[in-house]
Amino acid sequence: MRTTRGLIVVVLIAAAGIVLTLGVQQLTASRITEAQQNIQRRALLDILPAGIYDNQPLQHPLALNPQALANSQLLGGYLATLNGQPGAVLLRSQTSGYGGPIELLIAIAHNGKLLAVKTLSHSETPSLGGHIAEPGNPWMAAFKGLSRADPKDSDWALKKDHGQFDQMAGATITSRAVVSAVHDALRYFDDHRQLMLESPAHD
Repeated sequence: MRTTRGLIVVVLIAAAGIVLTLGVQQLTASRITEAQQNIQRRALLDILPAGIYDNQPLQHPLALNPQALANSQLLGGYLATLNGQPGAVLLRSQTSGYGGPIELLIAIAHNGKLLAVKTLSHSETPSLGGHIAEPGNPWMAAFKGLSRADPKDSDWALKKDHGQFDQMAGATITSRAVVSAVHDALRYFDDHRQLMLESPAHD
């Protein structure tokens, strides 16, 4: 009888230990996942200037479907608002570079000006086109403040100081791919501005 009771106690203790271990693992996994999501959010939103939004843009996806544009693929987008008013849109775009797909995040202010362009992933040569992913890369930073060319301009090139946007040294294919994708995003924004800026923001 005592042996049976002892076995029951041992089994109960073992079961409690297993439940406790699983509970701790679940709690730890949840916290790790949340921390990773926070890091990802900060990495995506660091291209938006401070003070331009007070919502959670990644929780406010734009009502658009992935679609092929002239030189790139539009993957999705998000709306950033300040005091309930549209401040900017974030468009995720994918284009083909020298080494493979390049995924970009393109921030466009409500007035159509570029706020920033960020590389999310790429397969470009590290010492050449791979520079597009380096924090503070001056070539990528030069997109800030640019907008779409005059509609009368047949080549629709991005303009900077009344001249064509310079290519990154030694990475012509990468440069053209990024410029074309940014141009596609600006064209899409101009063509769908009202719809995107009026997209309902879900809390």
